[in-house]
Amino acid sequence: MSSIGPIKTVEGLERAGLGQRDRDALADVAARYAIALTPTVAGLIDRADDADPIARQFVPDAAELIVAPAERADPIGDEAHSPVPGIVHRYPDRLLLKAVHVCPVYCRFCFRREMVGPQGLGTLDPKAMSAAFAYIREHKEIWEVILTGGDPLVLSPRRLEEILRELASIDHVKIVRFHTRVPVVDPSKVDAALIAALRASGKTVYVALHANHPRELSDEARAACARLIDAGMVMVSQSVLLKGVNDDPTVLAELMKAFVETRVKPYYLHHPDLAPGTSHFRLTIEEGQKIVAALRGRISGLCQPTYILDIPGGHGKAVIGERSIREMGEGCYSVSDYRGVEHLYPPVA
Repeated sequence: MSSIGPIKTVEGLERAGLGQRDRDALADVAARYAIALTPTVAGLIDRADDADPIARQFVPDAAELIVAPAERADPIGDEAHSPVPGIVHRYPDRLLLKAVHVCPVYCRFCFRREMVGPQGLGTLDPKAMSAAFAYIREHKEIWEVILTGGDPLVLSPRRLEEILRELASIDHVKIVRFHTRVPVVDPSKVDAALIAALRASGKTVYVALHANHPRELSDEARAACARLIDAGMVMVSQSVLLKGVNDDPTVLAELMKAFVETRVKPYYLHHPDLAPGTSHFRLTIEEGQKIVAALRGRISGLCQPTYILDIPGGHGKAVIGERSIREMGEGCYSVSDYRGVEHLYPPVA
């Protein structure tokens, strides 16, 4: 599939052999939510598999037209913590800088799906960017700036370098983090020019890579990550626990091991957010806890992600992994091992 170009329309999906039978429903989905698949992503999809986990993430589905009562346009409350356009300041020492609301691919479960894409919030104009930088300068408690969006690595190296040089002039900012899918969905974009731009700040740069299935960590993706890491970037992962994609301990273990083999430290495993039209991706928290618990003892501690929930309404993240310890009273606890067997602590003499 390397000969095809980016896919951004229903017609493009059909030409690539990825269209659904219900073309009218697919058109309705496309009218509301952006479509984009890179040639790399299209090439990962097994067209013979109706339940292909890569296709499920990126190819629109009529189920997206079903909006559950609890779903909301801003499921994690970005707007409640946005003092100026492009800034989300939820935690004291760090904030999000959303310079762009465009992505190389559009995930069908995206929690910002109402804000990204051609019909979304677009790219911050120079005046808005200046106001965002002014806010960061004024708030000296800001230790870390997290560039997200949208995918910040869709910006040109020149634009990225401008942003990083601005951040370089702010002494109290020590860490710059990028959240991106680019090394997985468009690995050739991670070239010398992009890497040079990311190094322009003189700050410690982290790159958080989003991938949800082990097949996404192709040889090309791993090579792109190696270029970043060898240039001094620190890489961590973020994934979403998705029904029909990675809701299996074996698949999830393979994904986390693939990250570690690529020198990407597993970081967050998100419970799916309450974005509109995404209920077909969501497990219950109890189901998620069982899957995460099954990773204990199955794979190295290096491979264990932190299972989290973004509390709706803008209240931040909560760790929701299965509790392995419970108080029994009088200084005694029951502790579960990786097999689920409970033991007393301290042990009874």
